[in-house]
Amino acid sequence: MSHRPHPGRTAGHEPPGAPVPPADDPPLTPSVRSFMEPDDYPLAAPRSAPAADPRDPRTAVAHHAADGHGTGTPGAEQPDHPADTPGTRPGGTPAPAPAPAPAPAPEETSTDTAGAAATADGGAAGGTAGPAADAATAAGTALCVACRKGPVAPDGHCEHCGHAQPRERDHLEDELAGAVAAVTDRGLRHHRNEDAFALCETALPDGAPAVAAVVCDGVSSATRPDEASAAAAGAARESLSAALRSGTPARQALHDALVAAGTAVTTLSGVDGTGYRYGEPRPHQNAPACTIVSALLSGDVLTVGWIGDSRAYWVPDDRATPARLTEDDSWAAQMVAGGLLTEREAHADPRAHAITGWLGADAYELAPHIVTFAPDRPGVVIVCTDGLWNYAESAGEMALAVPADARARPLHGARALVGYALDGGGHDNVTVAVLPCSGPRSGAAAPDGGADADGGADADGPAAV
Repeated sequence: MSHRPHPGRTAGHEPPGAPVPPADDPPLTPSVRSFMEPDDYPLAAPRSAPAADPRDPRTAVAHHAADGHGTGTPGAEQPDHPADTPGTRPGGTPAPAPAPAPAPAPEETSTDTAGAAATADGGAAGGTAGPAADAATAAGTALCVACRKGPVAPDGHCEHCGHAQPRERDHLEDELAGAVAAVTDRGLRHHRNEDAFALCETALPDGAPAVAAVVCDGVSSATRPDEASAAAAGAARESLSAALRSGTPARQALHDALVAAGTAVTTLSGVDGTGYRYGEPRPHQNAPACTIVSALLSGDVLTVGWIGDSRAYWVPDDRATPARLTEDDSWAAQMVAGGLLTEREAHADPRAHAITGWLGADAYELAPHIVTFAPDRPGVVIVCTDGLWNYAESAGEMALAVPADARARPLHGARALVGYALDGGGHDNVTVAVLPCSGPRSGAAAPDGGADADGGADADGPAAV
C-alpha cells in the first residue's frame, strides 16, 4: 500500500521544527496520509466456507457429485433424509402430527436451537434463510461463504447477512514453466487487493530467452487504485514483450514499458473529460495511481526498472552477498539522501512512506529508474511490494526469509514469502515475484561498463554493468 502526499500541501506548510531541505532540492510534501490502516478497517469474508452442518437436510444433496457419487467416505451410504425418525423412510410408520407450540420470543431463541431445528420446507427454524437459500440454489446464485444462508447480490454482498464475499483477485498465482513465478494476496486487513503483477517470457531476435516480472502497488489514498495497478502491469507486459521481440535493447525496452504503464494509468483518469465516475474527483485531482517495479533477465544480464517504493532484491544461493537493487521514491529516502536525517530518524517519521514518484495523471513527472547488473553466481531476484518488505526491509533480512530452494521452485518461494508477510501481520496487500538466475554461463564474461547513474545495488551486490 503506497500513499502520495496530500494534494494541496506544499513544503511551505511544514510544522515548526520540521527539517528544511536544501534550496536546490525539489519541494517536499510533509503532510501525508497514514501508511497504516486503522484497527477498525473492515475485514473481508473468510477465505473458505465453514463446514456444513450435518443436521441440515440440504447437506447430503449439496455434497453429491454430478455422477451420483458423494464426496464423503468411500463406500459410505449417503442418506436421503436427515434422520431415521418415524415417517421419514418409505414404508415406515407414519409419525403423529406434532402439537402446535407457541413460537418463542426472538430473544429466547439461541443460535444452537435455530441450527438444530428445521422446518418442513428445509429452512432454518424461526427465520427465512432457508427459503432464501433454496431460491438462490434454484436460480444458480452462489451462497454466502459466511452465513451459508443468503444469496450473493450483484454487488458482491450477501442479501441475508450483508457480508462481503471474497473476490477472485484476493489471491492469485502464476508461473511460467519454472522461469518466473508470482503470488499476490489481499492480506489480512485490506477489504480488496490493490496490487497486481504480470509475467512475461519471450525470445530475442537471436533466439535467446528473456523473462520478466512486473509488480505494481495501487496508491490507496487515490481513487480506483486496484484498476491503476492492473492497467499498469498489463500495459508494461505488452510493451516489454513486443519491444524485446523486435530487438530493442533491454534497457530501452524496460524504460519504454514503464512509460507505457504510466500512460495506461493516466488514461484511467479521463483527462479528456470522460472516464471518471459520478461523485469522484475530476481528472488530475486524486487521480488513479500506482507504483511499479520490473526485473528483466535476458541472457546473463539483469535489468531492473521502477517508479515508486516497490522493490527488487538480489538473493544468491549462498546468501553471502544479498543486495537491494532499487532505491525508493519516498520522503524518507529523500531525507536520508540529502543528509537531513539518519535512516532510523527518517523511517520513524509518520511521513516516511509518502512516495515522491508514482504513475498517474497527477504525478510530478514520469522518470523511470533503470539499473543493469550481471549476477556473478546463481540466485533469485525478489520483486515485491511494501506488503512484503515492511517485514524484511534489509537485504539480509530478505535473504533469511527466502526459502533455500527458491531458485529451483520459484512458485513455492513466492508462496512462502507471501506467507511470511501474512505471519508478520499482513497489514497490507502483498505481492511477490521470484525470478531465478543461473549465474554467468560457463566461459562467458560479464559485460563491461561502469556503475549506473540511475541508481545501484549495495556495495556487495552483483556487478553493475
